[in-house]
Amino acid sequence: MQQSYNYLAATGKLHYNMTNDYMFRMVLQRDKETLINLISSVLGIPRDEILDVKIENTVEPGKSVDNKEFQMDILVLLNDNTYINLEMQVLNYNNWPMRSLSYLCRRFDNVARGQDYSMVKPVYHIGFLDFTLFEDHPEFCGIYQIRNIKDNYQYTDKFNLYVIELNHTDLATKQDKANHINDWARLFKATTWEEIKMITKDNPSMNSAAESIYLSNADISILEQCRAREDAIAHEAHQKKVIADLKRDLNEANKRIEEKSKQLEDAGKTIAKDKEAIAEKDATIAQLQAKIEALENKK
Repeated sequence: MQQSYNYLAATGKLHYNMTNDYMFRMVLQRDKETLINLISSVLGIPRDEILDVKIENTVEPGKSVDNKEFQMDILVLLNDNTYINLEMQVLNYNNWPMRSLSYLCRRFDNVARGQDYSMVKPVYHIGFLDFTLFEDHPEFCGIYQIRNIKDNYQYTDKFNLYVIELNHTDLATKQDKANHINDWARLFKATTWEEIKMITKDNPSMNSAAESIYLSNADISILEQCRAREDAIAHEAHQKKVIADLKRDLNEANKRIEEKSKQLEDAGKTIAKDKEAIAEKDATIAQLQAKIEALENKK
């Protein structure tokens, strides 16, 4: 019997899509099949090779999240032997490379006491960013590892960092499209049910994801926390802009002070030169007067 999906009857705008990090977490936490399919697509792992996924830092749906005490990344244990960190980020704090590496290094330190370091579990950090990470190097799906800079020889395949820029689906490669990573990006950014139905029409495996989005959008307690997260992000964005504006104003003020100081310095040099010239003229006049007086005394 074919499963029926509530989202197929939905129309109009979503309350919140998956670029809201709370909605992102709730959707992936609600439906294991969605989480499995997403990991399968991004990492290029055949679906039948994923036996189990377990979220190790679950959040009770609708429970409030304090930014100071809680991070919105999702820590997944794949097949009991691989750690995957998933994170949605829409605001650019200009620190993503260091932040993502910090998260990845924490997960890489997973060898139990007494075990040999060869037993370390592979780790992946997958960041979904709704901004361009490197302005001089835009890319849809970037994969970073530790490699020899001389010949690109791989140091280890257990330390992996993925960056997926949701605003650059136009740069998706053939492999990205074959793995449907671009379709996931479109699903995350979809703002209407019509868009979602268009995406799932060509990707039936995303039906469960769409249904999870629908059910999460129908949960009032989840919507309240999504709104709280949007308010927090809007506040952070405003604070970031205020700080940037103040820094710009300070830099401009410093430039004006430097220019004024230079003008005063130049003016001071001019005055000093003028005083020196006047002193030389006074000395010359004094000498001439002395000669005149000497000549007059001889008469």
